[in-house]
Amino acid sequence: NPLRDDWVLVSAHRVKRPWQGQLEKPPPEDVPRWDPKNPLCPGATRANGEVNPKYEGTFVFPNDFPALQPDAPEPDDSDHPLFRAAPAQGVCKVMCFHPWSDLTLPLMSLPEIRAVIDAWAELATELGASYPWVQIFENKGAMMGCSNPHPHCQVWASSFLPNEACLEDRTQRQHLSQHGVPMLLEYAEQEAHRKERLVVENADWLVVVPYWATWPYQTLLLPRRHVCRLQDLSDSEKDSLASIMQRLLIKYDNLFEVSFPYSMGWHGAPTGAFLEQDCRHWQLHAHYYPPLLRSATVRKFMVGYEMLAQAQRDLTPEQAAERLRSLPEVHYK
Repeated sequence: NPLRDDWVLVSAHRVKRPWQGQLEKPPPEDVPRWDPKNPLCPGATRANGEVNPKYEGTFVFPNDFPALQPDAPEPDDSDHPLFRAAPAQGVCKVMCFHPWSDLTLPLMSLPEIRAVIDAWAELATELGASYPWVQIFENKGAMMGCSNPHPHCQVWASSFLPNEACLEDRTQRQHLSQHGVPMLLEYAEQEAHRKERLVVENADWLVVVPYWATWPYQTLLLPRRHVCRLQDLSDSEKDSLASIMQRLLIKYDNLFEVSFPYSMGWHGAPTGAFLEQDCRHWQLHAHYYPPLLRSATVRKFMVGYEMLAQAQRDLTPEQAAERLRSLPEVHYK
């Protein structure tokens, strides 16, 4: 994986082994459209006592249980190099995609998905004016740690570059220096030509199961042109992004005919003070990490060898891409 500068063990026969392990519960099909006890619903009362407005589109509010705070205290000086600490400030926000709890992104209309993308870009611009990293991410489904079925994501802005951002910054910078072209721009061109791992594409975007995928049906969403940040997209690119997101997520749901769990997030060039620096080595992209492996109830566990040695996957990325690619683009519901 050139983006993380590490290796992935591919064991394509492992998916055939008998399974007597844990079976997951499929997500509930009877989520109420509106529940006054659900703190993300319009008009509901949240944990801090605030009442949500009766919003009709997207709704952004400060996370009531933030992992980062703008006034977090400075740590004490270390007395030894093996016991280092550094300050970490920031803000955490929650963004509801839609007022209805029984909708997910693949079931929303294109204008509704476009409104989500617009809100993402606005938050990236607003928080990126002062913070060097703005992480937009969605945990979908209880299997991925989502504590509320209402369609939503989180946005954490931090005073530091997180580990994954530092790693991608280094590898992309090295690639541009050595090859004269941004890594993921070159990679997108290669995948568009080879088509072995292509899932969906349109004039502005393509989705692939990356050559270095670790999760079974992991995908990478890439723009065709060189663009560093989400807020740099044109109106037409945001429209085509809404379309390709909908197509991908419908395929995900159709794979096992279930509301497909995943964690996804956007990575782009750092912001804050980095806005004044040369970030041409960066290429905007979104990672999708879904855990399901064999069915709606059998997931991939990243344990044992994966935790102690290196990532290992149970089918080839080409097999995963072919299976996703062949699925219909009309939602099974």
